[in-house]
Amino acid sequence: MDFRTRIEIPPSPLRITYDSRLLLLGSCFAENIGQKLRNGCFRTDVNPCGIQYNPLSVAGTLRLLAEEKQLGPERLLEQNGLWVSLRHHGSFSGSDRNTCLTGINSRLQAGARNLREADILLITFGTAWVYRYRKTGEIAANCHRFPAADFDRFRLTPEEIVAGYEKLITTLSALNPALKIVFTVSPIRHWKEGAHGNQLSKSVLLLAIDELAGRFEQISYFPSYEIVLDELRDYRFYDTDMLHLSGQAVEYIWERFRETYLDRTTDELLKRVEKIQKSLQHRPFRPDTPEYEQFKKHLLREMEEVRAVNQNIAFSSGL
Repeated sequence: MDFRTRIEIPPSPLRITYDSRLLLLGSCFAENIGQKLRNGCFRTDVNPCGIQYNPLSVAGTLRLLAEEKQLGPERLLEQNGLWVSLRHHGSFSGSDRNTCLTGINSRLQAGARNLREADILLITFGTAWVYRYRKTGEIAANCHRFPAADFDRFRLTPEEIVAGYEKLITTLSALNPALKIVFTVSPIRHWKEGAHGNQLSKSVLLLAIDELAGRFEQISYFPSYEIVLDELRDYRFYDTDMLHLSGQAVEYIWERFRETYLDRTTDELLKRVEKIQKSLQHRPFRPDTPEYEQFKKHLLREMEEVRAVNQNIAFSSGL
């Protein structure tokens, strides 16, 4: 007997190979999958503006990249001795205004280039709740600990999300006609809204994505949210806060992702890459021994053989 409900994912014509270029945007779930892809040495860019949870902030980032825009110094705000951008995650903040701005714009420039070259854009929505900065009307990707009174907080409707993406997707298709877009909804619950509020928020996101997928043939959906709710219906798949996913849960979703988008040849090559990556993390107690020299020679030979199969595979760590 099978004591679980398995999510059936329809066969996808979309294929990720080592020739693919990928751009991932959105919540920390995008970071989870992005890290798996990067560890597998796929050509992957993840969140050029940092983690973003709501659809309008993700759309704002895509517009910046599509239009190759740079931020001016007037877009930075000072908060507790740091210069911050409401469009960016706190990891982009800095104590020096010019250094902060240079880092932001350098990353935007790289992201704009990667958007134009991408074959696949994976977007993960986390919540339909947004915060609008009262002084400028800007939707904040991160509130950076500004007072709550500085923001208007509200929940988007499916219609507002669809309206925000219709023109954007048309723009992206003109910019990169071959681009395929995969949407997913983060399975991580936003408990600040309460159990019912979280469900309403996720429902808004799901309805909006379904509407967009019906309007644009280049859009598809990967059911990460449903996999967690129905297949991994157990608290052992959650971290200690009982909200974020455990490493085991992320690994399982990654396996379903691989089944959906990787063909057998790519998956077999990925297994070889993963084995090499694991070996590269090995730190010997005695690096000066003949045994370790032999280990390095064998590993270098393995790396050369994999690169001979596909030159796009680049190992970030050396010996």
